[in-house]
Amino acid sequence: MRLWKHFRQLLILPRSRQAPMYFLGLMLLFWTLYEGMIAYLTPLVIANAGFSKTMIGIIIGSASVAGALFDFVACRIFPQATFRRLFLFVFILCLTYPILLFKANSLLVYLIAMAIWGIYYDLKNISCLDFVARATKKTEHTESFAVISIYQSIGFLIGPIIVGIFVADAYDWKPFAMAYIFLFISFCFFLGLLFLSRQTKVKQPKKSIPQIGFLAEWNLWRKVSVVLFPVLFLGFFLNTIDAFFWTIGPLIAESFVGLNHFAGLFMTAYTLPALIVGWGVGSLTRKFGKKRTSYVTLLIGSLLLCPLLFLTNPLFIVINVFLSSLSLSLCWPALSGAYADYISETDKYAKEIETVVDCSTNIGYVVGPVLAGISADHFGNAGAFFWLGLVGAGISIMLLITTSHPISVLKSLSKRN
Repeated sequence: MRLWKHFRQLLILPRSRQAPMYFLGLMLLFWTLYEGMIAYLTPLVIANAGFSKTMIGIIIGSASVAGALFDFVACRIFPQATFRRLFLFVFILCLTYPILLFKANSLLVYLIAMAIWGIYYDLKNISCLDFVARATKKTEHTESFAVISIYQSIGFLIGPIIVGIFVADAYDWKPFAMAYIFLFISFCFFLGLLFLSRQTKVKQPKKSIPQIGFLAEWNLWRKVSVVLFPVLFLGFFLNTIDAFFWTIGPLIAESFVGLNHFAGLFMTAYTLPALIVGWGVGSLTRKFGKKRTSYVTLLIGSLLLCPLLFLTNPLFIVINVFLSSLSLSLCWPALSGAYADYISETDKYAKEIETVVDCSTNIGYVVGPVLAGISADHFGNAGAFFWLGLVGAGISIMLLITTSHPISVLKSLSKRN
């Protein structure tokens, strides 16, 4: 009922301040239909070219190496850019990636394609953070990210199913053409977002730190990273888990005997829970706190990954993945809400916080695919998830024990300056 309520609000409140948030959601829905198909296709296309799982992980991980390098210069390239201009660059780069991936015939071309993929995904993350921090109230940050998470989950839910139908028999241009159709629809909603957000009062970034040098930028990054280390480390590991699923998941799915066109159900089980639990995460974080909620849900989700080592029936595997993802899906918007709190609290360091957060995401997507490929080659696909779950449980327990006080970015940075 709450899902219908939010969609009904979108239809009857087009002139309210909520409308841009939901147009962003619909834009991201179709963007993630595009991205869900592309993310599912990428390891399959690389594997079809004859690369080992370890090499698949290294190639996919290189996307986030490019993204991490891009993060460091993003503050200088886009010092005052808001979500409007950043999203436009996302769409331009999205037009290029599928062509390079489909036409790639050498390792170098794959690496170039991965660099484009990493940069446009970074820009999307930064754009979403910027929109929520500047166009919504602080008390609405967690709910806003829950809305974003839900719309994106719909795309990642349906995308693998669609591409699974297309690639059941052979790899050709058809799934790429369908991905472009979804990208075009997403762009149309982006144009609507531009129109609606012009009528919305958007907080503008303060020009408190204009054109500082690379060394000063690096020092500021280091200070922000030290202050936010617990949540940055959590974000890193969450993205490592996500990278595991999107690197090994399609390979597991295509190995299921008898599922044929429905092999994408494995990834659907991973993405569906965010759509189910996202609406209620705001009340949970208000009661227990954003960071504590994210630590506990990571612990439960990680422990639920371990039984994958002992399951052989595809149906039980899908159910187990679904249960693990139920818990992990509560973790994502809680953590993102904490990030947005720090950005709105500290306008002076907003760009640095945004890019440091995105850098931790990139590191997770560098380490994740590489570890996924190596682990899968040495322990098997299920064994890789078993060890990932054990490590995740240890990390969440460590964070629960060591992080007990709220983080004040502004006060902590002031002490270091």
